[in-house]
Amino acid sequence: MAVKIVTDSTADLPDSLAKELGITVVPIYVRFGEEVFLDRVDMSEDEFYKRLEKTTVHPSTVQPGPQDFLNVYRKLAPKADGILSIHISTKLSGTYNSALMAKDMLNTGCPVQVIDSETVTMGLGLLVIVAATMAKKGESADKIVKEVKKTIPKIHLVCLLDTLKYLLLGGRIGKAKALLGSILSVKPMITIKDGEVVPAGQVRTRAKGIDKLLEFGQNAKNIQDLAVVHSTTADEAQNLAKQLGPTFDRKRIRMSRVGPALGVHVGPGALIVAIREG
Repeated sequence: MAVKIVTDSTADLPDSLAKELGITVVPIYVRFGEEVFLDRVDMSEDEFYKRLEKTTVHPSTVQPGPQDFLNVYRKLAPKADGILSIHISTKLSGTYNSALMAKDMLNTGCPVQVIDSETVTMGLGLLVIVAATMAKKGESADKIVKEVKKTIPKIHLVCLLDTLKYLLLGGRIGKAKALLGSILSVKPMITIKDGEVVPAGQVRTRAKGIDKLLEFGQNAKNIQDLAVVHSTTADEAQNLAKQLGPTFDRKRIRMSRVGPALGVHVGPGALIVAIREG
């Protein structure tokens, strides 16, 4: 038996990669008015962004409940030496607390450890990949936890947004509200610091924003893993990954897409570079 790794759908892990590494992803709920969907289960990314552009009611997200996690832990426990559950920053969601409550409700004897990643999207995804890769090699839960906690400060990401509108409507704007006074033509850039959304600057044009993302990747030290994530601009993401090729082997750059759970907050046109430094 081995340690089982659990995360939530805000990690934006590609399905194929989650399956390959044996990662269980607990979906966030996305609500459009009275209708509720499970992120990437009942609603795909394409369906979500099409609906987002047409809707008059801004969608919201609801964290998985303790029962959602308890069901997952109970299913994994008989086949596990332990369960490690790694989740979106506690300053952005109550998902971690739901996982913690489920841990206390589990009475199978299988130890569960819950970690606040202090990040989101593929920043969280890169952490989970570290844990799952170690689990596949048969490492102990304690060793994996130690490595994950050591890696958290080495995760960095920058996101170019088309607009701050969705962060504002979704109530996750945090310290990035400092950008609100900017003229409308400015493209905002955000990052995550100490688990919170904070400004990472602003640019006049989208092209300049993409240059900033490229610069962020090029200036990173001792890159161990790198991901390019987009919400609706796949061609831009591919082109950015190609430009980052001389900095980090293009074949190893992980391509991902912002799912509905985070799409509620970043909207169409989001482009992200996430890095794990050594």
